[in-house]
Amino acid sequence: MFNTSQNFTKSGESEGLRCAVYTELLYRGCDKDHIINPHGSIHILQGEALSESANQEKVIQLYPQVINVKLRPGEQKTFQVQFKRAEGYPIDLYYLMDLSYSMKDDLENVKKLGSDIQRALHKVTKSVHIGFGSFVDKTVLPYVNTVKSKLENPCPHRGERCQPPFSYRHVLPLTSNLTLFQQRVSAENISGNLDSPEGGLDAMLQAAVCTNLIGWRNVTRLLVFASDDVFHTAGDGKLAGIYLPADGRCHLNENWEYSVSHLYDYPSVGHLAQVLSSANIQPIFAVTSSAIGTYKDLSDMIPKSAVGELKEDSSNVVNLISEAYNNLSSTINLEHVNLPKGFSISYDSHCSHSSSYGQSQGQCFGVRINQSVRFNITLRMDKSLCQEGKQNFQLRVLGFSEEVKVDIDPLCDCECGDGELLSEYCTGGFGNYSCGICSCLHGHRGKQCECPLDQQSSDKGCWVNGSLPCNGHGKCECGRCACDIHFRGDLCQCDDTSCERHEGQLCGGISRGVCECGKCKCADHYTGSDCSCHKETSACRTGGTLCSEHGRCECNKCVCDPGYFNRWCSECPGCETVCQKHRGCAECKAFETGPLQDTCSSSCQNVTVTLVKASEIPDADSKGWCQEKGEEDWVVTFRVKEEGGLVHITVKEKQEPAVLTKHLILGPVLGIAFIGLLIIALYRITVEMYDRKEYSRFQKARSNEQWNQINNPLYKSATTTVKNPNFIEE
Repeated sequence: MFNTSQNFTKSGESEGLRCAVYTELLYRGCDKDHIINPHGSIHILQGEALSESANQEKVIQLYPQVINVKLRPGEQKTFQVQFKRAEGYPIDLYYLMDLSYSMKDDLENVKKLGSDIQRALHKVTKSVHIGFGSFVDKTVLPYVNTVKSKLENPCPHRGERCQPPFSYRHVLPLTSNLTLFQQRVSAENISGNLDSPEGGLDAMLQAAVCTNLIGWRNVTRLLVFASDDVFHTAGDGKLAGIYLPADGRCHLNENWEYSVSHLYDYPSVGHLAQVLSSANIQPIFAVTSSAIGTYKDLSDMIPKSAVGELKEDSSNVVNLISEAYNNLSSTINLEHVNLPKGFSISYDSHCSHSSSYGQSQGQCFGVRINQSVRFNITLRMDKSLCQEGKQNFQLRVLGFSEEVKVDIDPLCDCECGDGELLSEYCTGGFGNYSCGICSCLHGHRGKQCECPLDQQSSDKGCWVNGSLPCNGHGKCECGRCACDIHFRGDLCQCDDTSCERHEGQLCGGISRGVCECGKCKCADHYTGSDCSCHKETSACRTGGTLCSEHGRCECNKCVCDPGYFNRWCSECPGCETVCQKHRGCAECKAFETGPLQDTCSSSCQNVTVTLVKASEIPDADSKGWCQEKGEEDWVVTFRVKEEGGLVHITVKEKQEPAVLTKHLILGPVLGIAFIGLLIIALYRITVEMYDRKEYSRFQKARSNEQWNQINNPLYKSATTTVKNPNFIEE
């Protein structure tokens, strides 16, 4: 909100105070008619209708094409984007095949599959272009055998002929000439390498970045990757001393071969995913069962990709491509590109059978041809950032070349509509007027441009006692201080942002108080240095008392005395009870014993005691009696009644429950102890008798045995013989 009143700011106040929330401006006395609140807006600059078929001269699947969004800092706006799958949308398919020796049978089948692939895709569209490329691995150790004979013919059997190994070769650009596709693929021959992983990621990267050589059109781009093994990735090149990371550029020579594979490492998965996404290429991984798990993990990291299980001889590749294409084209992923700093975006997807909200991208599954889906896109602008000047970003559907351009106009300034050049308000035309503020011409300054720069004026009014001019929070103009924002006063001595905060807001917010010159000025019903305390006491009351008379009420909450706790200070586990408090007076006045017997008259002045017999108390009146231990283990039984500052205690005659309890308890305890000792003695006697009997039987058996006193003839004692090699016996 912004106030446009001419005299809103006082002498010394910054014009920045004109900008505040609506309630704060009203509190300061602003007129509602002079408060403006500019809002953002959305305008469609280009919105051509969606196409019904791809047979039209211009196919449009995304609406609108250009949008203009005006946003205020902290504001958000929502606009809608629609996508409709057009029937017969053109397709480019590039077949990238592994030509290592294990793919020998597959190559023979691919040579025959050109017409079948084109026939399957013609069911979807009449415009199909097909291209072909192949790969093996880097042509250095340890990936291939560098022996001269093996470089010429890497086949494992001497009678076979294989072409020399290569990293990646682009064989045929995308074309609609099926006969040419058959001829070029039929001319291909198998090759070979040493290790199991292949250089497929190198080949995919070059096929994506060499756009002109491959012949990619702005249509649906499919890259079929056929292999029977896993792949090398970034870091594996170090085995051959290759340390330069892949640079993401096209490096095909005049023979359309990747000629610098020995210089650049394999690309990382993240790098490859970014390149494929930027080029709008949708990879289809046709791999055998032994490697399908690895490629499924790879597909999870590459947007808009699919994986299919390839038979050992690639005989099912046509069905695999057809199914993968249908799955990819029926999944719609809307995402943003180049979103400027300071903005955030979220998507609400409205599909045919489901909806989802607050996603980081729009997504719909199972979208049929000629079916339209819509996405509500919410664009937010940060409060802390407002960069003037038009900015833009793009929205696109993965796998399609179309995009929506979104132009953003940040509304960093207020459009008050009251601008006046050389206004009379600005001291007779020495400034331009807008939004209640004068923008002074060169040579003038001041709130109303009233101070010429060449005028010699005293600045003594801008400081006191040797302090900085305007206390360092403003500048001196014509002998008066023009304060920085949030500071005011004749000497800019008041800081209206230095007050204490409650819940992150100055003085608890405008509803609780306002900051005036470093101190909170609280509204009614609030108090405290930060206006956080409510003067209400209802939450402190219980039973007609405040905090159970064991605490004080602050900010409508009880602050309990030491030892007391809970909401109303009504609990105190360690505090003295009523019985404990009056036990001394009850004992000394009734029996002249106890700790107060010497000071009974002075300690118990307001206490009267009545001694009664236990038989005189009816059974119905047996509750509410205190039982406290007196001298010599006597139990003092009494009841307390407090009236108007006087205490009336009724005491029962002396009893000896403690002594009686001793006798009642001592008898059973002694009996149990005697029985225990008796059991232990019987057990010990029984064990002793058993041991004696067993020892006697052992002695008798020993005396009856005839022991053989001669040595065992098989026994030989250990002997050690040491010979001195230097001793020769004569």
